[in-house]
Amino acid sequence: MGFLEISKKIAKILKKNIPKHWDGKIAILEMKNNNFPHWKQMEWIGFYFQFLCLKYLKNVMNFPGKKYGNVEFDAFLEIPWDFKSHAINTSSHQIIVNDSNAILNGINDYGAVGLVLALGKVEYNDEERTFQKWHEELKGGPSDYTLARIKRGAWSRLRKVSFDLQQISFIEITNNTLNKCGTFQENFRNADGSPRRAKVLLNLEQIDEEIKYFLEF
Repeated sequence: MGFLEISKKIAKILKKNIPKHWDGKIAILEMKNNNFPHWKQMEWIGFYFQFLCLKYLKNVMNFPGKKYGNVEFDAFLEIPWDFKSHAINTSSHQIIVNDSNAILNGINDYGAVGLVLALGKVEYNDEERTFQKWHEELKGGPSDYTLARIKRGAWSRLRKVSFDLQQISFIEITNNTLNKCGTFQENFRNADGSPRRAKVLLNLEQIDEEIKYFLEF
């Protein structure tokens, strides 16, 4: 199957099953109750989309996908695929995709890598951070990362409490795409001082040709 044919096959299933409105508490509890390992993550919209894709596409795609070193794609069907979510009511049009070397290897092996991108409007936590407090209590208290942030007086951004799905785009990433992309965390280091692996940074305003298919909600 070609990229467009695969996209339409996936799209038909998602259109039938994916909810338009994602409530943060309901989504996190659903992931937790189904033992999905990423339910504790604060950027829950991306992991919830990944969870939904696993739930509804497991009979047509292989989960997880191809692995390159320590980096694993979310799924595989003819080519490696990743699932991401992005808030459209923000000033940023950039998407942090996957490890640069893994994407390059995937393109070299299969000709392309696929990205299924959920786009929607988010609502943020109130100033009292009610949602954040609820999530931390559900996790058993603040994480070590949160405690360290509080100790050094770092600012904590407001959490997303809901997501209203507007569109799902099917993006084909090739070598030509990479020529348009930047990288993220290329010169960053982990807490132990080791360098972080660079990730591909995709600008939504520069990839019209790469969007091969889309669904509207």
